[in-house]
Amino acid sequence: MSASYPQNPVALVTGAGAPRIGKCIARVLAEKGYQLAIHANTAIDEAEAAVREFEKNSVQAIAVKADLKNESEIEKMVCEITDHFGHIEALVNTAGIWKSGDLEDIRADDVREHFEVNALGTFLCCQRVGMQMVSQDHGGSIVNIGDWSTIRPCGDYAAYYPSKGTIPTITRCFAVELARRNPCVRVNAVLPGPVLFPEDMPEAERKAEIAGTLVKREGHPQNVADAVLMLLENDFITGVSLPVDGGRSIYSE
Repeated sequence: MSASYPQNPVALVTGAGAPRIGKCIARVLAEKGYQLAIHANTAIDEAEAAVREFEKNSVQAIAVKADLKNESEIEKMVCEITDHFGHIEALVNTAGIWKSGDLEDIRADDVREHFEVNALGTFLCCQRVGMQMVSQDHGGSIVNIGDWSTIRPCGDYAAYYPSKGTIPTITRCFAVELARRNPCVRVNAVLPGPVLFPEDMPEAERKAEIAGTLVKREGHPQNVADAVLMLLENDFITGVSLPVDGGRSIYSE
């Protein structure tokens, strides 16, 4: 973390209530000395349980609730965090939805829902938290979570991929906009690959995904969390979208 940051920087991790990548990222940040704001919407009970776990390890943490499709709720969430901690040094946007479906069955509402959560939610969090960082002399750092496979989409996720495909553009846009207002604010993205497969994923599909990597193994949430931490701490990287995919995005037999 930047030497100019407060001794106990604050990180907001969206979508970190459920036991997925966001929670792993929160744990890694806690180990590095961050205080935490654990965001959830429908999984607020899980977020509060996570807070209790962190507090047992002497980590200062709060649970915050917001529907990321609603800008007033995001504004309220940011105010709640700054009222409690006084500052925000890191934002990690892990909240997202992904629903499969045959192309013939997808309706406008399906597409709209994915865009509102995955694209608009990320945009609004970058905007609201980013302006808080701009107001801080020491700035802050944002990491968005995208998806490597938007460049090589799988079938049956036609509502999901366009919404996640916006993440690199949102990242570059906010890297420019926020740095123009405070050069100590940086924005990057991580694009995970085959990490944390669904429990019900057929074994044949799992093996095919692993075979499609250069490293010939499944990734883990820790790999993503380590990349997020690196981007938060390296103060000369901004506007980058980093694949963490075992080479999946460049490999073709």
